[in-house]
Amino acid sequence: MAEFSQEEKDNIEKEFEGILKTCPKCSKDKETEALVRKAFDIANFAHYGSRRKSGEPYILHPIEVAKIASSEIGLGATSVICALLHDVVEDTEITLDDISDMFGEKVAQIIDGLTKIKDALKTEAGHAENFKKIILTLADDVRVILLKIADRLHNMRTLESMQPEKQLRIAEETQNLFVPLAHRLGFYNIKMELEDLCLKYLQPTVYNDITKKLKSSEKKRVHYLNLFCLPIMFTLEQNGIKYNISSRSKSITSIWNKMQKQNIPFENVYDVFAVRIVLTDVIPSLEEEKAICWRVYSIITNKYKPNQQRLRDWISTPKDNGYESLHTTVMGPDGTWVEVQIRTERMNDIAERGYAAHWKYKNIDGYEKSQLEVWLERVRNTLKNPDADALAFLDDFKLNLYSNDLFAFTPHGDMKRFPVDATVLDFAYEIHREIGNHAIGAKINKTKTVALDYKLQSGDQVEILTTENQHPQMSWLNMVTTTKARKALQQVFKAEQKRLILHGQKMLQEMLQRHKMQETAGVLDKLIKGLVCADKNELYEKIANETFPESKIIEYATKKRTSKLIRLLTPQFLLKDEPSEEFPATPNNVLQISHDENPNYSIAQCCHPIPGDSVIAFKTDGNFVLHKSNCPQAVELKVTHKNYEVHWKNSRTAGFLVSIHLEGKDRIGILKDIVNVITEQFDINIRNVQIESTESKFQGTLDLYVVDKQHLNNLMLKLQKIRGVRTVDRVESFLQ
Repeated sequence: MAEFSQEEKDNIEKEFEGILKTCPKCSKDKETEALVRKAFDIANFAHYGSRRKSGEPYILHPIEVAKIASSEIGLGATSVICALLHDVVEDTEITLDDISDMFGEKVAQIIDGLTKIKDALKTEAGHAENFKKIILTLADDVRVILLKIADRLHNMRTLESMQPEKQLRIAEETQNLFVPLAHRLGFYNIKMELEDLCLKYLQPTVYNDITKKLKSSEKKRVHYLNLFCLPIMFTLEQNGIKYNISSRSKSITSIWNKMQKQNIPFENVYDVFAVRIVLTDVIPSLEEEKAICWRVYSIITNKYKPNQQRLRDWISTPKDNGYESLHTTVMGPDGTWVEVQIRTERMNDIAERGYAAHWKYKNIDGYEKSQLEVWLERVRNTLKNPDADALAFLDDFKLNLYSNDLFAFTPHGDMKRFPVDATVLDFAYEIHREIGNHAIGAKINKTKTVALDYKLQSGDQVEILTTENQHPQMSWLNMVTTTKARKALQQVFKAEQKRLILHGQKMLQEMLQRHKMQETAGVLDKLIKGLVCADKNELYEKIANETFPESKIIEYATKKRTSKLIRLLTPQFLLKDEPSEEFPATPNNVLQISHDENPNYSIAQCCHPIPGDSVIAFKTDGNFVLHKSNCPQAVELKVTHKNYEVHWKNSRTAGFLVSIHLEGKDRIGILKDIVNVITEQFDINIRNVQIESTESKFQGTLDLYVVDKQHLNNLMLKLQKIRGVRTVDRVESFLQ
């Protein structure tokens, strides 16, 4: 165990004393202070001698996490203790039971949650599954997430000591997981800092360029803002309004996003800086707060001309994450636009500390349950569904993280909040699932009748029209934007699919019995492959929908198997020269070739067409060469050669060479799973395989023999569902 110098020991003690200053209860209650000191002593002993990549003592990390939790998030003594101990269980022989005995069950529970998050981020389960595991902790204690955000913030602040590849991985993970969480939980400053730190490592050139430009204009900006603020300050004091005023630059990420969105240079971002006016000593009443904010707005707009398109009223209708403020953009001296934010101390506290600040204001006049609390309840309800698919959960959850809001009203005047682009159908399901299931349209503002896909506008009063004859349709999934509506529809379709599968299985058994056959594994295998189904459930579903005639089902059920070798040697396609039911008489430009054992055609190596592709043929030296219709070489050949339309013969015995490319997150056994799907589930022969793995990612190309395009599409869909596989694409070039 490496010794620390006396200077390092003194610094550790000094940094710990800083925690006691930022935690109000720690400095006022001796018993609480003693518990925090005990947690520090245990953590200090556990991590003694350990150093971070930067070389500093490791104990400084939990100390900094505790400071962030206390001073920047606003958490109390319990969270400070958890922050100090959050790595102890993992690094020493101290158990959760020991923690529970010393500090109580709640502290042990929170530390256990933090450990589970850390383990989830280490696993190879995939981004979506890890995200779901992290959000699952919301169901226990939201402080677990808040402390993890504090932990990640300090890690990002000290990321420069890590290797470049680890910097990229952690920054990407932070951008995908922790930035949206900080936003949704209302931690504006932390979210902004995390975004900028991510940009610093993911796009260093952009970050450094904007930072340099902000720094070079700092003195000029400060002088300008002083000139701008003085008349406002004078008038506020004349009116006896107590306030604090400050200025800030937009975040680097915010500036970069605006440059990208509007395709403009840095110099053309007109609201690079903003002025914030925080009103102090305001009576704790929501109505009083609104009144004084609008009064200050009037004072400012009397001094400077406002841009009416840039007024944002988040005091009448707060954001989903609880944010309340009045924003306006005004024309300052010299024709420069300046954003002004007006809020009270309470609003500022919530803006700075998000969810952690809400509990302080529950008893003030007019305060209702915050939208953030409503959202957390919805998250917890979603998590109660044990069958929730990780990817679907991720899509639904993220859909609501950055949503802008609109407000619509019931006929009785009840206000409902929706994301932008929400439809009448979303409104129907928000009222009740049965109303959604039977909705046929709506009456807007008591005058206009609209369809289900009508996009709501803020202020709409909506009356849903229903009929018992209406039932949910698959196309409705494309109309809805809210998690509640999508989940209700998916439950309906899942129940209907289950009913169809059971009915189809019964129909198949009855068909086979009529022909004195049984539903064996061999019969099912022949039907799945012959009728081009992904699995037996799809087969049953299609039978229930009467997709196949009984004669076709019995034909494939009784068909004898042929070896793979025979299938691969069978001619790959057939072009008839005699009219028939399958190939009726055709125009002169349709290729007609007599079929024999050595047909005079070949498949172009540039595009490798297979049955199901649109194909044309060119005659060269007495031989017909088949190309995809959109093949670049085919386009050129059309200029100098006569081309022929080609009809594929529907043959289930042919083998066509194709190449597919896969990418994803590497894990032990993933190649085995891929090969199993190809060879066992789809009975496909593999010609060649090339897989490469770097870090935690893999990519590979496989050459396969498939029956036709539908067969290939079913295979690619199945491969896409393998855990870790992210993309599956058909390619034209083959391994040699």
